Amino acid sequence: MDFGEILDRWDRSRGGVYHKKEEETLSESPAEKRRRLLRKKSDARIDLHGLTRDEAWDALESFFALSRSRGLEKVLIIHGKGNHRPSSAAVLKKTVQEFIDRCPAAGESGYSGAREGGTGSTWVLLKA
Repeated sequence: MDFGEILDRWDRSRGGVYHKKEEETLSESPAEKRRRLLRKKSDARIDLHGLTRDEAWDALESFFALSRSRGLEKVLIIHGKGNHRPSSAAVLKKTVQEFIDRCPAAGESGYSGAREGGTGSTWVLLKA
């Protein structure tokens, strides 16, 4: 299943195409918007477990492009903690951080709470 199909499924589960909340207006200050986005759950997620570094990078490029084209504001990247392969020392986690640092669409990011994977997943605010 490709990312388009995943997001289409997500759209259907929410009753249609994603639209920003109507109560969000142009008068929302940057500080209010940031607080709202930090509190909100992710609009979409991608799980990179089992991918190589190059596969993960390609998947992230597609995921971010599709997420932005759909107007999503916050995404979750599940990369794992890297505890299972000490010789590779969290390759996916490092790859995700490098991708976020280089991606012009990626804004603020951080580790998720324990319920969403803790340090094994990273949320990212997407730039408009």
